[in-house]
Formats: sequence, structure tokens, C-alpha cells
Amino acid sequence: MEEAALIRAAQAGDEQAFEQLVHSYDQAVLRLAYNLLRSQEDARDIYQEAFLRVHRNLHTFRFDCSFHTWLYRIVTNLCLDHLRKRKVRKEESTVVETEDGTRDRVSTIPEPGVSGDPERYLLSRELRSRMNQVLEQLTPRERTVFEMRHHQGMRLRAIGEVLGTSEEAAKNCLFRATQKMRAALGEFV
Repeated sequence: MEEAALIRAAQAGDEQAFEQLVHSYDQAVLRLAYNLLRSQEDARDIYQEAFLRVHRNLHTFRFDCSFHTWLYRIVTNLCLDHLRKRKVRKEESTVVETEDGTRDRVSTIPEPGVSGDPERYLLSRELRSRMNQVLEQLTPRERTVFEMRHHQGMRLRAIGEVLGTSEEAAKNCLFRATQKMRAALGEFV
């Protein structure tokens, strides 16, 4: 069944059609939320909240934009709200104190594909750590645009639609984020 037919069936109350829609987008939604929030637990919470909102509000979807854009707008807005609350609450950092000193929990996540070459592994680990630091320093909007473009592969026009802004504004935001990333990653670039 094509997507428009699935949406119409789900709008008419067909739970199986809704489940198919969820299945079509579940990994992309989870990946987007994780890339924006950098927390699997928070990403799962956003994932659940996003699909709950979609279920509750699917009747309002009017096909003015693609379903993908509408869904990503919901996910992105939930993530941005969460990031704003996190700044206010000063949520737990990924950096923890251990017996051996300060350690970033993200650095303990194994990285596939580089284990055979120790030098490559160390460079890759350092690059990932530095990129995560820069991503944390970007504004929520810059980080969102950067993640959508580079991790989700979205086009600037679609990013603008998701964020409710113009393609040009998304492009400018991506430029600022990229400049900050390049400046911080100088020796790696």
C-alpha cells in the first residue's frame, strides 16, 4: 500500500495501517532523536512521544507537506524543547568522575571497523570526541540543522520545511555550524 493510502487508512482508524507507518519511520525517528540529544534514553522517550502525537493528531494531517516532513517537524520540535529544558535543568553530562580520573562515557562506546589499526582507532576516537564537544557547543538550531543535513542526509529545503523556516535560513544556519565545526577540528580537516 502506498504511503498516502496508509495515512488515509490510519486516519480512518485502521490501527494496522498506523503500525505500518510507524514501522516505515521508526528507525529514522530514533536515529534523528539520538543524533540530536546524544542520549539513548532521551531518544526513546522522544520516539514514543512523537508517535503518540502523530497518533493523536493524524486526523489533522492534510497532505500540505510530505508525511516525512510533518513527522520530522514533530520530532525536531520535541528534541528542541527537550534541549531547552536540559539547559535549564543542567542534566547529567556524559563526563563522569572515576577512580582513574575524569572520563567521557561516550568514549566507552566501541567503534566498529577501526579495531585492527590502533593509530586509526585513536584518531577516530579523538575526532569523535572533538566533534561531540563541538556539537554540544552549537546552538540547538545549529545542531539540529547540522544533524539533519549530515546524519539524516536531508536537503536544505526539507530542513527548512521541518523547522518552519526558509531554505536560505537553514543554509545560513548550516554554514555557521560548519564554520564552528571546521574551526574546532582544524588539524583533522
